[in-house]
Amino acid sequence: MPTKAEVKRLSKAIKLKIRTGDKVVIIAGKDRGEIGFVAAVSPKEQKVIVLKENEENPEQPLPLNAAIKHRKAKQQGERSVRIRIPVPIHISNVMVLDPETNQPSRIGRRIEDGKSVRYAKKSGKTIPTVVTQAPKA
Repeated sequence: MPTKAEVKRLSKAIKLKIRTGDKVVIIAGKDRGEIGFVAAVSPKEQKVIVLKENEENPEQPLPLNAAIKHRKAKQQGERSVRIRIPVPIHISNVMVLDPETNQPSRIGRRIEDGKSVRYAKKSGKTIPTVVTQAPKA
């Protein structure tokens, strides 16, 4: 039987300070110092997938913290390929960039006009919410 504290912890919705579309810098790991944007967030696991802009092909961003998967050729004439797959990074290893100074900053919450908004603690500026398009069904 779970304790009262465990039930309370499991019932609360996890609210992360990092959201999809945020511009972040990786502060730990093999890609330390790289700047990218958050493509996906997993609140339950507290992990994010970070992608980087691709100058050669803007429609296909490059994954940061990528693992390489080898795909063998199945038919004659087809080539074997090395595919870069993005691996989730823990949220403690990324920091949101301050919208004013473009430096890594901690994130806080405050009430503005009756709504809770995120702000960069370094400059005090409100972080704009990025509107992402919902996938078409």
